[in-house]
Amino acid sequence: MSPTVIGLIGIAALTVFIFSRMPIGFVMAIIGVIGFASIVNWNAALNMLAKDFFSTFNSYSLTVVPLFVLMGQIAYHSGLSRRLFAAAYKFIGHLPGGLAIATVGACSLFAAICGSTNATAATMGATTLPEMKRYNYKPDLATGVVASAGSLGILIPPSVIFILYGIMTEQSIGKLFMAGVIPGLLLAVLFTSTILIWAALRPEIGPPGPRASWRERLVSLGGTVETLLLFLGVMGGLFAGIFTPTEGGAIGAFGTLVFAVLRRSISWRGIVQALFETTRISCMILVIVAGATVFGHFLAISRIPHDIASWITGLNLPDAVIMLMIVLVYLFGGCFIDALALIMLTVPIFYPVVIGLGFDPIWFGVLIVLVTQMGVITPPVGANVYVVSGVARDVPLEVIFRGCIPFLIALVALTLLLVFVPQIALWLPERLH
Repeated sequence: MSPTVIGLIGIAALTVFIFSRMPIGFVMAIIGVIGFASIVNWNAALNMLAKDFFSTFNSYSLTVVPLFVLMGQIAYHSGLSRRLFAAAYKFIGHLPGGLAIATVGACSLFAAICGSTNATAATMGATTLPEMKRYNYKPDLATGVVASAGSLGILIPPSVIFILYGIMTEQSIGKLFMAGVIPGLLLAVLFTSTILIWAALRPEIGPPGPRASWRERLVSLGGTVETLLLFLGVMGGLFAGIFTPTEGGAIGAFGTLVFAVLRRSISWRGIVQALFETTRISCMILVIVAGATVFGHFLAISRIPHDIASWITGLNLPDAVIMLMIVLVYLFGGCFIDALALIMLTVPIFYPVVIGLGFDPIWFGVLIVLVTQMGVITPPVGANVYVVSGVARDVPLEVIFRGCIPFLIALVALTLLLVFVPQIALWLPERLH
């Protein structure tokens, strides 16, 4: 068999195993080794396996991942998310759909120190769903907004996805972080507008809560000080070039722990649990990265990326149409594959095509992160939906998916806007650099 045919068989086998719910990192590594051995030989395949796993787990660049994960975990276990929601609720909880809007605001702030969609959705679900239930919010709005706004965790910096994309493509992680700020804030505005329109059309879906006094609102702002200081400290240092992303992650994690200890809002058990979760999540990410590296080397010698690139560039279609085709691939793939695994699998294939067409690599990074956000709220995978379902066990899955549809429309609108107006992502990096 030709290398291309073996490559296609490997992709088909990977798809089958993904649907069987096997761990994606190990599946990519196993299929990559078998495929590489089929094209070259077993000695070369096993040498590649050992080298790729060692280089991944020995990579200094990837040390930034557990540091930012630890930052988010300490913030979660110290109750920072509850204070963020309380502040947002005091200001806008009295509006129709106000609790849902407050959830978007709290998710945006928490995403600024977390970087994970699942962690943001789980944290905000445990915090906000009981409140929305208490004020008779309909389950589709309540769960839909938590699952959808939780996806802001991979767009608003710091983002683990941006970090891995930057490492894979050798792009500036600082620039990628800057490029995600305006699209992230714009998406939060679109989510808020979606809630306002939904509540106007169906007033019973999100009844307004009691109005807080200005004194209560000002007092509640004290719970957001740590988040703002951490965000400004970490992002400001990165943007100014004072320290590297790894150093920024270390400073952020240490600062979060200091604030938690000063407030006496975290117990020793909470610290241990944060370390345990950080280790588990970081190991999962590193195994996926290592497995994707092995599978990527298999794809490279199968010449599939080269063949796809040649086929796409030979279509003689406008560049914007080709980019929309790539976006559709990510949108479809996101429905079935975890966001991290999807990016690790597809970037080696599409990145050369995008650069060959003259598109900006920073803009493309923001675009694919935005598209993969859709995958965390669309069936059948919809990771955030399953996270929220674990918190709201009395709400059927189909109700949560239905509640995500209006927010999915907002995501599609922003994606199309970003395709035709790249400066939405590039303006801030260009100004600050």
